[in-house]
Amino acid sequence: MLGSSTEMAPRPALVMMITMAVVFTAQATDLELTTDFFVSVGTNKANLTGDYFTSMDFRCEPQIPEGARVAVKKITSDTFPVLTGLGLSSAQIKYLPGGINPPHTHPRGTELLLVQKGTLTVGLVDTTNKFYTQVLRKGDVFVFPKGLVHYQINLGHKPVIAYVAFSSSNPGTVSLPATLFGSGIPDNVHMTAFKVDGGVVDSLQRPFGK
Repeated sequence: MLGSSTEMAPRPALVMMITMAVVFTAQATDLELTTDFFVSVGTNKANLTGDYFTSMDFRCEPQIPEGARVAVKKITSDTFPVLTGLGLSSAQIKYLPGGINPPHTHPRGTELLLVQKGTLTVGLVDTTNKFYTQVLRKGDVFVFPKGLVHYQINLGHKPVIAYVAFSSSNPGTVSLPATLFGSGIPDNVHMTAFKVDGGVVDSLQRPFGK
């Protein structure tokens, strides 16, 4: 029997497992495995235990460095090899008041975000340049389709914790500010593309050491 709206919401861990399963089912983007699961070269599968399938990275909230307002813990195939080929990864993000995860894309995976604590404002732009935004509260879920530009920002006065599931074991992140103004793209390209003078370009590049 389904519980009423007054009953306690599902535990965050259970909700996260469900959302991750949905993402995996809907859009697994990794290469197909020809074995039950990935085992790196030189590893004896016979010696593996449950530890191989376990990550404890989310037991504690991310620690935000001094001067920053956002911190991210990622669980991808780079740090958790068993995810290789499974079309699935995750992240835990903490946002202090005013903290922003700036406009970015994930070229290899769709993102499903679940707010565990606080109120988070998100934005998304599709390929027709239409802008979508939403204010998310505890228990809310928002989807960012693969490859589309999006962001999250904490406009409230309390910290926010969010969990994320990706439809790739290594979705990649392209942060637009850093990519555009911290990668070495020539100034004349920026001046022409954005129709601004060199002084504006210098100001935009300065935070990235260019």
